[in-house]
Amino acid sequence: MKRLRVLVLVHPDLIPPESTKGFSEQEINVWKTEYDVVTTLRTAGHEVRPLGVHDELKPIRDDIEAWKPDVVFTLLEQFHGEAIYDQNVVSYLELLRVPYTGCNPRGLMLARGKDLSKTLVHYHRVPVPAFAVFPMHRKVKRPARLALPMIVKSVNEDASYGISQASVVDSDEKLAERVQFIHERIGTAAIAEQYIEGREIYVSIVGNERLLVLPVWELQFKNMPQGDWLIATEKVKHDTDYQERRGILHGPAKDLAPELASRIQGLAKRVYRTLELDGYARIDFRLAADGTPYFLEANPNPEIAESQEFATAARHVGINYSDLLHRIVALGMRRGRTSIAAQ
Repeated sequence: MKRLRVLVLVHPDLIPPESTKGFSEQEINVWKTEYDVVTTLRTAGHEVRPLGVHDELKPIRDDIEAWKPDVVFTLLEQFHGEAIYDQNVVSYLELLRVPYTGCNPRGLMLARGKDLSKTLVHYHRVPVPAFAVFPMHRKVKRPARLALPMIVKSVNEDASYGISQASVVDSDEKLAERVQFIHERIGTAAIAEQYIEGREIYVSIVGNERLLVLPVWELQFKNMPQGDWLIATEKVKHDTDYQERRGILHGPAKDLAPELASRIQGLAKRVYRTLELDGYARIDFRLAADGTPYFLEANPNPEIAESQEFATAARHVGINYSDLLHRIVALGMRRGRTSIAAQ
């Protein structure tokens, strides 16, 4: 790939330093993705400029007009503190006719709502847990069709935000308490879905029209306290000390029959198409004891630090980290040229 100017959009608090020297592992973990992307692209010879974006679009336009990047690598997961606004930043880039990496705004919108995405993929014959949505300022009443235990989440936040051991509830009283927690602490509607006893399974996908489906990956729990729910809580996802202490690992899903692995990958591909995703995404499932893979959520633009599930799954099939980032950049630039040509 020729030398490019790459503008990297990040949260202002996540602008990476020039070096990791002097930082603890926990500190590095906060901006690891941003650091890995910026330093890897620079090492490959590209001119890379990180831009902190919080609640104004003008800095994006100013940098695009003055610096004229070839592509914008977007690592934003929110705008003005709202996760659902990231799609609007991407829409703005489309209005400016600037190529960008990752998912298009429609795919971001469809995937962001856990209730909408489940409804859509269920229509296309993908198994989903039974669920109910509890809007803000409404009385919490469990539908008779939903059996306990259930897991309660924000309807549109990702990265396991607001998920802890208390998220799994086994009584109507605990359900009401956790829904209230989501309403008051997270500030969104809550979704409560049937808790599926089983394995936490991920499938990463890269592509626009032609898709590369990576191997089935698994989040493994080696040393959890007796009685704990085996779920991807905030601590499991982001606390490196906790991960080490509890033996939280991720790697290829073991002991899967080839036909089951193929079915899971096929379902992930169907989800990707149904939700109109492109660029790259991770599709999350719970694999029940009877072999049924239940769709949990789709994560467009997931974390792509070199040590995270997406990059390690790619490395497992011979795609090194630099090549993965270049593939993502090329997909963004190709889509950009196609959309501009269609004008």
